[in-house]
Amino acid sequence: MNGSPCGRRLWLVRHARALGAEGRCYGRTDLAADRAETGRAAQALALALPPGARLQVSPAGRTRALAQALQALRPDLRATTDPRLQELNFGCWEGMLWGAISRADLDAWVADFATHRPGGGESVADLLTRVAPALAHADADTRSPGGGDAVWITHAGVIRAALWLRCHGPAELPRAGNWPALTPGWGRWIALPVPATRFVGLQG
Repeated sequence: MNGSPCGRRLWLVRHARALGAEGRCYGRTDLAADRAETGRAAQALALALPPGARLQVSPAGRTRALAQALQALRPDLRATTDPRLQELNFGCWEGMLWGAISRADLDAWVADFATHRPGGGESVADLLTRVAPALAHADADTRSPGGGDAVWITHAGVIRAALWLRCHGPAELPRAGNWPALTPGWGRWIALPVPATRFVGLQG
């Protein structure tokens, strides 16, 4: 990727491994994160983040645990909880095993990926609608004269939304086939250059 005009970045950090997550739909379900893995992730992040970085943290316990472990190592980092960084709300699917959700319900979501509300919760369009202003604010703050790198401690769905918005902007809605598939692993991150203007495509 090309560097940011101001040399600053947005760090999209995924929480450490959620306990009991295997095979389970758990967007807003507040699963705890593995404590040892959270500690290792915090140590790696503490070494990587530059001075002056500002943390925005999802309200989920698994993300707050990483933020707290990080701040114990880096007390210079300020953190603010931001509900816009919560994972997708899966409604009545929350906590269910994916294998227990009917094929018809899953197919209905795939067929109308952007606007269907799985489990009666949020749609992907809803997710994009709340992440877009958070992304715009982070970019504006980071580009400001007194700004520093922005750090989101968040979830895979929010990271996918941020990547989509970077590439496509808020007006274009995704299909199941072109929604970003890859996200950082548990306790890992991706650092994106902050664009000079509001929304730009990622460049290789």
